[in-house]
Amino acid sequence: MRHRRENITFFCRHISSSSSSSSPLSCPVLHKPDICGRGQMFLDSNHMAGGVHLNNTQTKKCTSLPPYVNSNGWLQDENALTASLPVLELHMFAIFLISHGCHFILKRYGIHILVSQILAGVIVGTTGLGHQSDYTKIFLTIDSKQILGTLAGLGYQLFGFINGIKMDLALVRKTGKMAIYSGILSMVIPGVLGGVTERMVSKYWNLERLDKLSLILVMLVQSMTPFPVICSFIGDLKLTNSELGRLGLSSVLTSEMLTQVFALVAFFIGIAYKQRAQAAIKSVIISVAFLVIVLYVVRPAMFWVIKQTPKGRPVKDVYTDIIIFGALASGALFHYIGLNVFLGSLVFGLAVPAGPPLASAVVEKIECVVTGVLVPLFMAMCTMEADLLKIDFNDYILKSTAIVVFVVILAKFGAYLVPLLYFKLPKQDALALAFLTSTKGIVELGSFTYMKELGILTEGMFAFLVITVLLSATISSIAVNWVYDPSRKYAGYQNRNIMHSKELRILTCIYRPYNTTSIINFIKSLCPTIQSPFSVSVLHLIKISGRASPMYISHQMQKKTVSLHSISGNVILSFKHFQQNYGEAVSVNVFTAISPPKLMHEDICTLALDEIACFLVLPFHKKWLVDGSIESEDPTLRTLNCCVLERAPCSVGILIDRGNQVKSIFRDSSRGPSLLAAVIFFGGNDDREALVLAKRMSQNTNSNITIARFIPSTEEPEINRDSMLDSQALSYIMQDYIENETVDYIEERVGDGLETSKTIRSMLDKYDLFIVGRRKEIQTPQTAGLDDMNEYPELGVIGGLLASMDTAEKYSVLVVKQQVAL
Repeated sequence: MRHRRENITFFCRHISSSSSSSSPLSCPVLHKPDICGRGQMFLDSNHMAGGVHLNNTQTKKCTSLPPYVNSNGWLQDENALTASLPVLELHMFAIFLISHGCHFILKRYGIHILVSQILAGVIVGTTGLGHQSDYTKIFLTIDSKQILGTLAGLGYQLFGFINGIKMDLALVRKTGKMAIYSGILSMVIPGVLGGVTERMVSKYWNLERLDKLSLILVMLVQSMTPFPVICSFIGDLKLTNSELGRLGLSSVLTSEMLTQVFALVAFFIGIAYKQRAQAAIKSVIISVAFLVIVLYVVRPAMFWVIKQTPKGRPVKDVYTDIIIFGALASGALFHYIGLNVFLGSLVFGLAVPAGPPLASAVVEKIECVVTGVLVPLFMAMCTMEADLLKIDFNDYILKSTAIVVFVVILAKFGAYLVPLLYFKLPKQDALALAFLTSTKGIVELGSFTYMKELGILTEGMFAFLVITVLLSATISSIAVNWVYDPSRKYAGYQNRNIMHSKELRILTCIYRPYNTTSIINFIKSLCPTIQSPFSVSVLHLIKISGRASPMYISHQMQKKTVSLHSISGNVILSFKHFQQNYGEAVSVNVFTAISPPKLMHEDICTLALDEIACFLVLPFHKKWLVDGSIESEDPTLRTLNCCVLERAPCSVGILIDRGNQVKSIFRDSSRGPSLLAAVIFFGGNDDREALVLAKRMSQNTNSNITIARFIPSTEEPEINRDSMLDSQALSYIMQDYIENETVDYIEERVGDGLETSKTIRSMLDKYDLFIVGRRKEIQTPQTAGLDDMNEYPELGVIGGLLASMDTAEKYSVLVVKQQVAL
């Protein structure tokens, strides 16, 4: 048998007066004093606006007007629990108590808090305590549901606004083929297979027109990949700043943009079908006008606010309040033209420039209340209406729904997984992303609740769909935590190194003010020109002190300054002069991160991902005096460098300055080349990366690069794939040796590490800069015995040797580690 649809969405109110007279209303309202008490209203759900009848089921309920808000307390008022405020407070208390209690248990298994919020709604709703008549009379009345639903709806709208702010549309431009294909296929394939399945089951069970519409809408909602849902899951797993998280958000954002376009078209078609074509045209015109105003008026005004905000200072409250008001007004406008309020707030949120100071100020102001209070209420409110006892698989429409949902979920999982495996993403990461993007959450639940209120879903269908959301969130959370390894947070899936990059993008870190000069001199040695420009991002890292909160500042967005003596003033000024000297050959962006030392590697790796850096330069943790003695040493910075070396999403170089940061690197060119550099070459990925960097330096006619290849004297070199790659890299750079005099090549035959050490020591007074590969844990005859004497294992054998030599010679060392791509 089939369950009849019960529709209670259209309410008409009638206020009974003492004289039993009533105001004439155009909607069907019955004044029945024998049913409702004095001052109450009778609701007849058998009537709909426009006289449309979806069923013959009648629901009779009474409500009081004006509402009874406050009470005198339980001791003085026997009707205290009929007052709106105490009931709302008890509702909120029960929802928060149950949801946090469940999450306290479930979080041990890595299950998302959304699952606990759904369980809270089921327990306090119709399925759980709702079967108790006394409880229903107090907590499940129309008044209590309307008040709770109003708060929940506000939370849903603001949740859309916050996620609009968090959406970085620039990711679409940076998205690779893997993310684009997986994002599109994960929406198109489930839609196609789901549509075919819907036609088959509809024909098999001869479903009615309204049942077919229900299946189509359920199929479309299940095919979506909402950005807010996936963003919430990725954030909860602390993957937002990882390469895996970026890939997931990029693909989801691609899918989300297509979804919103199709959703708008569907809304407009629905308006035209339900009302008239004229109404749809009116909605389109208003929507286009809204987008134009947002793009060309609101967004420029927000950039103006950013420029008026001094560096390091918070945005004025009046600006953030106006933006929040604009989000609410946008939702009201979309509601007026027949569209979803969630979409209006989402679009307005997209207009807010990402990052500090404006977007972060708005999010910080409302996110705590929205995600901590209003969203849990929305989740609970949606699931309170689900009566799990109404699930009956003898009902054909419920059987059809289950089949369609199963096919769509399976197709979505496969459609996302296959492109990832095709592009050779590691299987564990591909499975984790497939589970993430297949999960369901607040957007799907809100859509199902809206469809139930419209009478499109039966009670059984809605309860079943709530269960699918619950199971999806649970299984995805457990599966991702099982297959994903958090230690590989910044693992790279693309080649972000000097060798494979068309454009040189450098990220350099400044730990101490004295690092600035040596870093700038090194960048100058890379010979930026208009024909071969590159970009430099500078991150000034400052240890947090006192009770200050961690801070991240971009010095490019804001033009106004508080003081000439700002915390990064000297760094900004030095790199500003550097950029002015080279003009369009170099673009420089300066950032400041104020955070605890143990978290600084997060700031560095995150910025490397954001700026798509291919080479990261870190200063060494020691400082030498001009006589060769050590002036200072910071173990904290050494630990930081080690963390970055292990996690960086690109190639890394550690710059060791042994006292020649100005005098030796750039001498007077009239006395010869301004830079004498030597590449110590043994072979391997790191050494080949060092060669490519030296190739870039050789473009400077005022520099001279020497390639010193160390070959074992005791045996013939083994011919394998690695040695062939070494020969290819050497022949590539030796073209400059043949064409001009900027590159020299020498071979040194050594028997063991001791001979290597002596040879390198003899070279110290001949060169200003030594470039070496890290070559960690690579054993060769040329370096035998040096491992035991290495004071700095993080630099590799040769890097550690050059850093620890007891000599008064002044030189610099760059230790290069090529990115380890997965």
